[in-house]
Amino acid sequence: MKKLTFAMGIATTIATGILAPAALAASAPAQAAASDPAARQIEAFHATLLDSMRHAKELGLQGRYNKLAPAVDAAFDFQAMTQAIVGPGWASMPAADRKSIVDAFRRNTIANYAKNFDGYNGEQFVTRGVQERGGEKIVSTQLSSPGKTPVPFVYRLDSAHGGWKIDDVLLNGYVSQVATKRADFASTLKTGGATALAQKLNTLSDNLLRG
Repeated sequence: MKKLTFAMGIATTIATGILAPAALAASAPAQAAASDPAARQIEAFHATLLDSMRHAKELGLQGRYNKLAPAVDAAFDFQAMTQAIVGPGWASMPAADRKSIVDAFRRNTIANYAKNFDGYNGEQFVTRGVQERGGEKIVSTQLSSPGKTPVPFVYRLDSAHGGWKIDDVLLNGYVSQVATKRADFASTLKTGGATALAQKLNTLSDNLLRG
C-alpha cells in the first residue's frame, strides 16, 4: 500500500481551529463509537476500502476506482469540502463552475484512494472514539499494519445535507486535507479561476489513473 498523498502530497500545514486527537481526548470522554451514526459512516467506508485492498490485484486500478466510487460518494460531503477549499470566491462563483470543481475534486479523491491503497498486508482500521464539537463530529481512527506504527486518520463530519458526511480528513491526526488543498490551489484559482482548477484536478486524476 502506497502512502496516501491526496494528489500532490500532504504538506505539514495544520488547519486553524482543528484539534489534534490528544486535545480532543482531553476535552471529554469519547462516546461509544459502535452506536454513533458518524462512526458507522466511517466504518462503512473503511470496510469497502479494506475489501478493495484485499482484492486490489484482481480489480486493477480502474476496478478499484469503480468499487470505491459509491462508498466515497456516500461518505464525503464534496460540496462542503470544495467550498472550504475555494474560500470566499465560492459565493460569487456561477453554479456551473462550482459543479465542475466539485466533480473534479470528487474524481481526484476517488483516484487517490484507488491508486494508493493498492494491496493488503493485514491492515486494519480501528475506530478509537467520537467527539462532538460545534455541531460537527470528530471520528478518530487509526490504520494498523503488522510490524508498523499505527497511522492516525481523523475525520470531521457534518450533517448539513442529510446524514453524517466527511468534510475534512486529518492525516496523522492533524494535517488537514482541506487546508492543504486550499494552500495548494490558491494560485491556480487566482490566475485561472474555476476552469483552471478543474483542469488541474482532472489532469492530476488522469495521471493517477494511468497506473
